[in-house]
Amino acid sequence: MSRYRLCPTVEQAAVVEDHCGHARYVWNLAVEQQSWWNPRRGPPPGYHEQSRQLTEALGENPWLVAGSQTVRQQALRDFATAMTNFFRGSHRRPSWRKRGRSEGFRIVAVKPAEVRTLNRRWSAVRIPKVGWVRFRRSRTVPDARSYRVTRDRAGRWHVAFAAVPDPIPAPGTGTTVGVDRGVTVSAALSTGEMLHCPGLRPGEQARLVRLQRRLAKA
Repeated sequence: MSRYRLCPTVEQAAVVEDHCGHARYVWNLAVEQQSWWNPRRGPPPGYHEQSRQLTEALGENPWLVAGSQTVRQQALRDFATAMTNFFRGSHRRPSWRKRGRSEGFRIVAVKPAEVRTLNRRWSAVRIPKVGWVRFRRSRTVPDARSYRVTRDRAGRWHVAFAAVPDPIPAPGTGTTVGVDRGVTVSAALSTGEMLHCPGLRPGEQARLVRLQRRLAKA
């Protein structure tokens, strides 16, 4: 995850803030619906059922229609993933999102053409219903598959790109190596390599001598 400072214009910031409000509204609706769920009523509604209910709710909330469908659907997907992690025992139960504290939304399936370099210091990312928004390129932008737009409590916007890291090769070649532990040599390998554990520094050695003398007189 690599985060950069996002610098939208006044008009762009207004639309991005609306996206945050829509994502927060959909998320809180899902949290409220989950809080009313009872095991005796059967299984709770999943992503597809909530997506159908959201489509019906658009008729009653015209202000949601003006937003981005990608932002709304991704908020439901994030909630479904959060509930899966909760039932798996790896995360806490999803909680309410508050305005001014949990401002943000996520965009997935990002194509390489949606992030471009402007000059040596600036790049731009394309946000649905907003267009190209500049961000400060403090380091190399990874080949991301998704990004999250957030706003901190100081009112600063950020964009964080999530990329799959390169696989780390496994150590060794799979051959068998014998290890013999000793006193003078900490570990002797069958390959002929001798490993020595780090000893005490001069100051630590002098302190050890003083403590041993004090112990002998106790």
